[in-house]
Parts: sequence; C-alpha cells; structure tokens
Amino acid sequence: MHLGPRVTLAQFCAALDDDALSVDASVDARLRATRRIVDAAAAGEAPVYGLNTGLGANLGHRIAPADIPAFQRQILEGRAVAVGPSLPPRTGRAMLLARLIGTAQGHSGMSVAMFDHLCALWRAGVSAPVPRYGSIGAADLTQNASWAMATLEAGAEAGHHAPVLQPKDAMALINHSGLSVALAAEALERADETLGMLQLAAALSFEGYGANADIFDAALNDLRAAPGQAEMAAWFRAHLAPVANPRRVQDALSFRVLAPVMGAARDALTRAIAVWEDELNGASDNPVVLGEEAMRSTPNFHAPALALALEQVSLAMALVSSGCAMRVQRLMNPDLTGLPRYLSPVGGASAGFVPVQKTVAALAGDVRRHAMPVVFDAAPVSDAVEDVAPMSPLAALKLTDQAVPLALMAGIEAVVAAQARDLRGLAPTALHGALRARVPMLQADRPLGGDVDAAAEVLRDAARAMV
Repeated sequence: MHLGPRVTLAQFCAALDDDALSVDASVDARLRATRRIVDAAAAGEAPVYGLNTGLGANLGHRIAPADIPAFQRQILEGRAVAVGPSLPPRTGRAMLLARLIGTAQGHSGMSVAMFDHLCALWRAGVSAPVPRYGSIGAADLTQNASWAMATLEAGAEAGHHAPVLQPKDAMALINHSGLSVALAAEALERADETLGMLQLAAALSFEGYGANADIFDAALNDLRAAPGQAEMAAWFRAHLAPVANPRRVQDALSFRVLAPVMGAARDALTRAIAVWEDELNGASDNPVVLGEEAMRSTPNFHAPALALALEQVSLAMALVSSGCAMRVQRLMNPDLTGLPRYLSPVGGASAGFVPVQKTVAALAGDVRRHAMPVVFDAAPVSDAVEDVAPMSPLAALKLTDQAVPLALMAGIEAVVAAQARDLRGLAPTALHGALRARVPMLQADRPLGGDVDAAAEVLRDAARAMV
C-alpha cells in the first residue's frame, strides 16, 4: 500500500493481505506542519475540544496545559468500554490501515512519532483484537479506544514500543470513523462477491427454465434509464446460452425482471462503494487542523451517508433474494417447465428437490431480517449532548452477516437449475461443468446439504473471476 494518493476499495482490501507500506514524502511535511498548530493550541488559552477540554458532556471542563500530556492516556483508558466477542483479526488490521490513510491527509494532528509508530506496526503485521459492540457510529469512540490500547500493547509485545503520547494523539487514535470504514469494507467486498454468485445462479435458472431471453433485448432495456438495468441486461445476453424457440411470450416475473432488479442492486452497491471511498479518503477526525488556521471542531465523525448507503445495499439484496426463492419453486413446477415434478428423474414417491424449498424459504427470512434498517434507532448519550447517531457499524455488520444466507440461496438455485438444464438436455457450459465436477446430477433421493455448500463454493470462485 502507498499512502498519499486516493485509495479504492479494491486496493484497500488487497492491502489487508500485505505488510508492505510506503509513504509519500509530502505526508511527513503535512504532519509536521499540523503539529506546529497543535502544539500552539495546547499552549494557548482558546478552548479546543478534546485537547484542553473534556469530551462529550464534560466539554465545559478545561484541562491545564501542564496536564494535557497525562490527559492523553486518560482519554484512551476512560473510553475503552467496548464489549463482546472479538471481531475477526482482519478487522483490526483494516482499522489500522484506515487510520493510516486518514492521518496521511494531514488534518488529524497526530504526532509524527505516533504516525511513524503505526506505520511500523503495520509492517510488523500487528492486528489487534476489537470487541464487537460499543460504537453507534458517532465516531467509533469506544471500539477505537479498545483497539488503540490493544494495538499499542500488541506492538510492545512485538518489540515496537510506543512513543509517549503527545497532545492530540489520543483523539487522533479514537475520534474518527475507522471502525465503520473497516467493517463497511468487508461488507461491501462480500456483497459484491455474493451479488455475482446470485447473477450466475440466476443465469443457470433462466436456461433451465427455458425462459424467453428476448426480455434482455437492448432496445427494450434502453427505453428506461433505470439504474443498472441496461448494463445487467447486457450481462445476461452475454452469459446465457442461446435458446432457439422460447416456450412462452412472457415468463414469471422472477425471470422477466432480472435486469431491473439485479441492476438496481448492482447500482446500489456501486454507489455505496463510492460513498465508502469518500469516507476512507476524507478527514473524519474531530477536531481537525485546517490549513494554517487554528484547530476546528467538525461534524465529520458522523457518517450518515455511509450508513444509508449500506442500508440500501442490504434492502436491494433482500429484493434479489425474493426472486431467487421464487425461481427455485418455479423450476420444480411441471406445469411451468414441462420437466418432471420436483425435477426428479424417477418420479413416484421421490422427493426430488422439493425439500429445499423449505430451506430456501428459511434463508430468505434470514436475509430479510438482516435488511431491517437500523439507522433511525439510536438512544441519546452523554447527557443527551450526543442525541443522534447513524449506527453505521451495525449497518455494516448486518450487511456482512446477510451474505451468509444469500450465498447459500445462490448455491441452492444453482443446484436446482443445473438439474433442470440436464433434464432439458442443454449443452454444458463452463459454469455448469464446474458444478457437475462437484455436484452430480440427482438420480435418486439423497442428502443435498453438502451439494449446496459445494455449489456455493463453485459460484464464489466464478464470481471472483468475473470482471
């Protein structure tokens, strides 16, 4: 990772698996310039939030200049109140990278010594544990504080002892949206992968159902500038095996509206990634050093745009999942497909694939549960001084968790659709062949849970290879 230019989501996620780090020479110059302003403010009389004042409801309490260095450790210890099981180790790593990127912008006021120390910890592969609960997204204060203390301690254990905390260092370590950024990066990366899996499974279903691909005609989908629709129609045109004689003029809506539904989901994801990149590459600190001016309080620790963008993705994915569940059912209906009931080659008392309808319905319910918005529900804290919050960490966590049932739904659809393709006698495609290498065609009733897991793995690999 190179600190200096704007960082994309793809670059950020790739960097989490690499300890390499380089820093523009301009970053050091910016940090030294802002430190002169911080030091002057620490020695001055003007109140600066969190530097020579208390935090939150303690805003009116002034800190004497001589007490400011000791106050730094108090800031960390007094706010490290995050609780619960630890988030995955990658989260702590992502928080460290997000803080380095944010600090490199030159507005946090972090000391050069602390920034250099964090760079050394990154190169040493340090990844501190982060408890799951504590932040409401109005800065990720409590979890950032727990992470900061654990990061400095892990560095010391690795032989990298932290420098003495300078004025503003503690605030630069905890009062920013680093946790929200880290969690949202994972959520968006997973959502991107999962939507690709669902697209691939839907294409298999379209072929297995024998649906009318005329619905993806460019002339039709260009008539309305709905977000993502024309692009998604083009994707299906490119990925569907040609069907010479469609069976129907119009199919069930779960097939006919694939382009607008999945296009809307892809558009929501693209927009959310753009919002995330603005958050990562911006200054979310409070207070900040602004140019040659004194330190200023900001509203930038509050990230409603990111929270709302994540919520839109989770809602869009729930809409996609509804179509997935419906296609699984339609594929088993002989009146609609002309194929054997439940796609069983032997018929009679054979259950075929019908039991998986229950599983897919349960998974769809879990997807909807994770789509329930949380951004409007925040309790006031700090004597109601902090009376609103975006709940961005929770929005990110539930989007990540939503990917689990979505991926399994895609696996179910792929298994069912592959069976329909075989019964229809369609020529194998690369994806169909990859599935059949792991999941044999159903001849007699057998446990299907392992087949679904295997199909999801095949789809995940294919989705990662998609451009």
